[in-house]
Amino acid sequence: MNPPTPTPATHEVRIPCGEAWLYGDLVLPANFCGLVLFAHGSGSGRHSARNRQVAQKLQQAGIATLLFDLLTAQEEQVDVQTREHRFDIPLLTRRMQDATVWAMSQPGLQQASIGYFGASTGSAAAIIAAARLGDRIAAVVSRGGRPDLAGPVALAAVTAPTLLIVGGADHEVIKLNEQALQQLRCDKQLVIVPGATHLFEERGTLAQVAELAAAWFTTHLARKERIAQGTHGTAGALIMTDVSLPFHDRRHAGRMLAEKLEHFRGRPNLLVLALPRGGVAVGFEVARALEAPLDIFVVRKLGFPGHAEYAMGAIASGGVRVMNPVPGLTVSPEAVAAVVAREQAELVRREQLYRGQRPAIDLLDRTVIVVDDGLATGSTMLAAVLAIRQRRPAYLAVAVPVGAEETCQELRDKADEVVCAATPRPFRGVGLWYEQFPQASDDEVRTLLEEAHRKHALSAH
Repeated sequence: MNPPTPTPATHEVRIPCGEAWLYGDLVLPANFCGLVLFAHGSGSGRHSARNRQVAQKLQQAGIATLLFDLLTAQEEQVDVQTREHRFDIPLLTRRMQDATVWAMSQPGLQQASIGYFGASTGSAAAIIAAARLGDRIAAVVSRGGRPDLAGPVALAAVTAPTLLIVGGADHEVIKLNEQALQQLRCDKQLVIVPGATHLFEERGTLAQVAELAAAWFTTHLARKERIAQGTHGTAGALIMTDVSLPFHDRRHAGRMLAEKLEHFRGRPNLLVLALPRGGVAVGFEVARALEAPLDIFVVRKLGFPGHAEYAMGAIASGGVRVMNPVPGLTVSPEAVAAVVAREQAELVRREQLYRGQRPAIDLLDRTVIVVDDGLATGSTMLAAVLAIRQRRPAYLAVAVPVGAEETCQELRDKADEVVCAATPRPFRGVGLWYEQFPQASDDEVRTLLEEAHRKHALSAH
């Protein structure tokens, strides 16, 4: 006769998330192989009968579970009437990240492989959080979810193996999941449960979901643990900074960055140079906080022909060109010349469009802070620094709200000072660290420059 299976230890927990406290149930089977956090879009994750059925199956498979409420009781009461919070993906994502960081700090869980199980809009929050935490998340499962709401940047950045489960009768959500599947670049799979509607209320359909999830997590959480046992480096480490991430938008990021640049206040001949388009909103807030003039410095990325998302280099005002070879991608000199000519024409157009009749500010003997909305590879910023050096400023600082730690370190050899307000690891992309990261428009850039020029002219008098 087999000995009875020990009853899992159950703990009611209270999780700090910003100014709120979230309540949950943490269940730890004996010798568990990992921990799965549940993200339920409507907030009441720990009381969801469907989530509890899936969690019980995971516990039977030797996987720990954390079912918690993504919304406070007061927020949930509002959401029942308005449904506003369940579609507040940035709020749900922050809560998911905070709960993950809390779980990773608990005794007995510091080395546990972590997975996410998301339902409805909670799937989007789980995917964005997985993209931000990178290799620290071992697997993701979405049940009847809206992964499309995570957006293409987050979907492309996910490294955790991801399983999307959709009901066969949930036709619209099937289409949305198929689109999301195409944007995922990780190990991925879409499973359609025949006859199931959105909530998997049909007999036996939720049991299929539980079986699929248990198999997916058992495979990938155990694999992650084996890898972790065989390594001794810092891969997957989560580096927290004293800047609260993510930023709401570029203006918010600029205000946070300005706090890190207070030591520049009052320096003579201080100038803030912003890289358009994304850097202008950041630079506007920095210049306003430091009471300095704002100007632009136009740099254009040189994208590989047919692979524009990969930068082979950049050009800047003053004829500076920086090349950044990418292994596995080659291009002929004629193709490079064609890209340079096209981007040079766009560079000139933008300078005229943004600055209008105002001449560029002379950089000679000035203290210059060059600002962008973030640093990934740094090729654009490097081109800017090299070109600005030719204008002979007295002091040149690079400042960004968020950047890849390695890129920020590399630029310290080129600039007099580099200020990266946050260097999260894994980094994975600038846009992941903003709740709102739309492409800035030419009109926005022009309007902010005109307002900054007007305000500085008034303060000078």
